[in-house]
This record gives sequence, C-alpha cells and structure tokens, in this order.
Amino acid sequence: MTAAEGPLVVGVDSSTQSTKVVVVDSATGAVVARGQAPHQVTAEHDSDPEVWWAALTAALAQCGEPATRAAAVAVAGQQHGLVTLDAAGRPVRNALLWNDTRSAPQRDRLLDELGGPGAWAERVGSVPAASFSVTKWAWLREHEPAAAEATRAVRLPHDYLTGRLTGQGLADGTTDRGDASGSGWWSTATGDYDAEILAHVGLDPALLPRVVAPGEAAGTVAAGLPLPAGIPVAAGTGDNMAGALGLGLEPGRPVLSLGTSGTVYAVSERRPADPSGTVAGFADAGTAFLPLACTLNCTLAVDRFAALLSRDREAVEAGGTAVVLPFLDGERTPDLPYATGLVHGLRHDTSAGQLLQAAYDGAVFALLKALDLVLDPGASRDEPILLIGGGARGTAWRETVRRLSGRPVQVPVAEELVALGAAAQAAGVLLGRDAAAVARGWDTARGPALPAVARDEAALARLGETLTDADALLRRP
Repeated sequence: MTAAEGPLVVGVDSSTQSTKVVVVDSATGAVVARGQAPHQVTAEHDSDPEVWWAALTAALAQCGEPATRAAAVAVAGQQHGLVTLDAAGRPVRNALLWNDTRSAPQRDRLLDELGGPGAWAERVGSVPAASFSVTKWAWLREHEPAAAEATRAVRLPHDYLTGRLTGQGLADGTTDRGDASGSGWWSTATGDYDAEILAHVGLDPALLPRVVAPGEAAGTVAAGLPLPAGIPVAAGTGDNMAGALGLGLEPGRPVLSLGTSGTVYAVSERRPADPSGTVAGFADAGTAFLPLACTLNCTLAVDRFAALLSRDREAVEAGGTAVVLPFLDGERTPDLPYATGLVHGLRHDTSAGQLLQAAYDGAVFALLKALDLVLDPGASRDEPILLIGGGARGTAWRETVRRLSGRPVQVPVAEELVALGAAAQAAGVLLGRDAAAVARGWDTARGPALPAVARDEAALARLGETLTDADALLRRP
C-alpha cells in the first residue's frame, strides 16, 4: 500500500438472490477485490439463513488476500425478513422473506386491532405491509405455533450475519435503527421497541437484539474466518439504508432503484408518518429518516412479460393504448397484496413491443406516484433522480423513467452501491467519521446526467384511470 491509500474495509450485501462482498480502500473508495455467491430461495419466498452464511464465507474467500488485510467490516441485508433461532442459535425454520405476502390476512387484522393505518403510522412511522416482520411473526404463531414456541431469538437477515461474524450469543445480538424501523415493532417516534405491539403479537422483547447507536461497533470479528480476527464489525443495516449511505445521500435528492423490487426514497430530517401507507417512514442508518416507497414487481415482472412475448427486454416500441399493471406477485405500492397482473386496452394493432413498453410504464408508474410523498414539501423538481439498481443499466428503463417523470436522471457509474454503503459504514466506525460523508468523499454518485424530457401525460392518465377503475378487482383475495 502506498502512503496515499487508507486501510481496507469490507462491505457485504446479502440480498434476496445472492451475497456480494467488496473490499474497498477507505481513503479513495476504490474497490480492490470483490466476490459473489448465490442463495437458494423457495417458491414460497423463504430461504435458509445457513445458506446466506455459506455464501458470505464463499464470497469473502473469493476476495483473497485483500480480505485478510481488512481493518473493519459491515453487513447490509435484505429488509423485513424474519429469522427465528433456537436455543443453540440455529434457524428454527427457513427465514420468511420480504416478498412473501402470505401474511396479508394477519396484516389486515393487526391494522384493525391496533387503531387502523393512521395510528400505526404515528406509532411506528409506517403502516405495515405484508412484507413487514411483525406480520410474518403473527403468521408464524398462527400457522406454525410449534416453530414460534421453539424460537429463542428473532433477528433480521443482516442481524443474523452480523451475529455469525462476531460470534455473538443469543443474548448479545445487535441491530441498527434503520433495519429495525422496517420490522413494525420498533418506533421512529420513541427510538425503541413498542412494548404494546410486541405483547399484542406475543413476542417477548428479550428475544430481540439491542439497537446499536449510529457509529457504534456491534462487536469484533471472531476467529476462524477469511478476515482478521478482532477487527471491528459495524452495526450493519438494511439494504435500502445502505444504498443511501453508498450514494452519500443528502436530504432532498431522490433515488429510484430498479431491481427485483423497485424503490424510491430520499433522506429527510423530517420524521415521516404517512397514514395512507404509500410511504414507509423508515429511519436511515444515521440519525435522520429514509421515507421510502417499494413495489414488489419491478425488473422481474417486466422480464416475465418479455419472456411471455418472446422478446428481448430492450425490444420496446412506442405508441398504442395498452395498459399493463404488472402486479404478478401481489403489490406493496399500491397496497394490493392479493392482486394479480392486469392487461387492458389491447387492440388488433397492438404490437408485442408496445405491450412490453406498457409493462415498463406500469412498473415505473407506481414508483413515480410515490415520489412527491417521499420528498419533503417544496423540494425542487429540478433535482436529478439518481437511478440505481440493475435496471438502471437498461436503456428502456432509463427512458421510461425520463418520459413518465419529466425530470432529469443521473446514473451513477459506481456498482454494488449497497455493498459500498456497508463499506462506508465500516470505514466510518474505523475512522470515527460519518458514513455518508465518507461515501461523498468517494464520489460514488458520479455518473452521466440525462436531461429532462416532456412528461407523457397521456400515458400517465391511462395508467391512473385503469388503476382506479380496476381497484375492486385488484383487491379480491
């Protein structure tokens, strides 16, 4: 290492489909090594946490010698997943993942029993969707009571991996405020677990991890791993919070992430509490908040339409009157957990390329409807949307966002922003600095800027009218 370089840090992104690891120079943000290993996910949208751990160790091993020189590490993980551990620290059952909507009936019941959506928003910051951990625990107690009874610790996915890295016992588990705010049992108003909600769903607070303060380490790396023993392990966070860190996000800058799910979010100093449930009022990984709207159906749904039409995903065509609401797995934004996909407005002259473009439009429409609610009142519409995720590399996705938003778009060239955010968090703990400021020093948001184009008001009107007219149909269980 030259004198200009800093200590190496490791960032981990444990997502639905795989674990990615980057080894980063803390001074420059340069990625010096990377690794990746896949996960297995069942048709029921659950996954064995032991597979995540095997993927993490495999991805670290791929990083080779740089990982053995790392000075700190942090884990970012998919939000909302429910990990249940037995007395020996082993999974009681597969983890229930964020995109599992089996708990929709329990969600509906919890909303009714504890004051309705507005009361939940004021209480915890969000109206829980069927993806939230609290609904999954309620489902588990109802459908698999023996598994709930055998549970001696409840963790979120990143908590589980942090615990494995540090060798924490069940009584020493940790989480962070960002990921905890997506559980439905931690309050952004009080900064603590909500005792009444926990009692209502029959979850002993002693089973939950301690919430580590921003900038505090969760522990140190245990022996026997492809990392130096004793280096600090930062608190870690949820994947969306890590993405915000990876961009060094400051208040007022909107982000639209196009992945398996789609998300739109921005950092805010104002505590959000949207009673409609469109915006989840998460905390960020620091001391602010991360109002966020999430759709279940994004790139995966559009790719499914491309496959059904036997077309390349970029083979879109303009024009036509077709409308697609691609809610293939139910939907979170809008809140339609029982919905299926809907195609409307087909004509004899509708082409396959126009229908594929309509699928793109439907996926982006739901995210853009939430954009104004995510941003603080009075936020500038001239601020470019930061477009990230796998879809941001696709021309059809970029052009659809531009055409339906009427806003400029910027596509950061940095890859693996969630893992970079975790690396920035590790560097922050190591160097005693704010993690987002570390990432800004790495210039991770740098990338080509595409100017605004006129909004396609006709397409937006067709989508809005179809969604309204089909509301009753989309809400049927």
